[in-house]
Amino acid sequence: MNGGEKAGEGFPSASGMAFAAQFAGVYLGFDAANAASRAGKLAAFLPDGADQQFGWDGYGKMGASAIQPYDIEIIDSKNAVVSVAFQTGNRRMLLSVPIYYSGKDAGRRLVVSGRPALLPAPAAADLPQVAQPEGDDAAAAEIKPQLEDFFKAYAEGDSVRLQRYMAPGRSLPTNFGGALAFGQLKSVVVPVGGATREIQVVVVWAVPTGAAPSADPNASDQSAAGGHLEQAYRLTVEKQGDKWYVDDIRGAGRAVG
Repeated sequence: MNGGEKAGEGFPSASGMAFAAQFAGVYLGFDAANAASRAGKLAAFLPDGADQQFGWDGYGKMGASAIQPYDIEIIDSKNAVVSVAFQTGNRRMLLSVPIYYSGKDAGRRLVVSGRPALLPAPAAADLPQVAQPEGDDAAAAEIKPQLEDFFKAYAEGDSVRLQRYMAPGRSLPTNFGGALAFGQLKSVVVPVGGATREIQVVVVWAVPTGAAPSADPNASDQSAAGGHLEQAYRLTVEKQGDKWYVDDIRGAGRAVG
């Protein structure tokens, strides 16, 4: 068994989707300067006697990125059509790729069995608004200064300082270790509740470029300057005495408000 095929089952969907995505990476990248190279790479996916460029006339240019298997329609035990998602310019698209599977007795091999088809990708879903929970402004004001130092230590990798803000018996196995720098705590949403609460925060990280500083103090090359990135987190916090402690940290999920 291999590639997702199980005893008594037919078309190996996992292998087929991986094969189609790899094919798409070659098929979707072309220009006149690399025609011979493209033909050589395509040969590994095509049946004997197929057009070397598989429908491309040798003119124009196209590039693709973020290539991922998207969906599969299994026709029967030997045939399927795989949809591959990709990005070209500022547009998301799909490439529909028909695939043939030789079966166990013929070496479990795959081949592109017909011309692919470009299709528009589905539009982004409409996201309904959700109500923001009732906030506890007093608790937010208490916890914000503590969280600011917590996130500074989290970014710097200062495990000793970080532990001051962790609940007893809790610790974070990893931190950023200086890969990011703390910019600011942009927002803190603390719902009304008891001593233990799940809060949401937005942190602004300073993202270093690693580039050497410019010799010109008046230079304003934004590509070389460090940037800032807003990120949202959920934290479970608990209050003991007059201090809040962090129990854990994870991605925030869906935005509220």
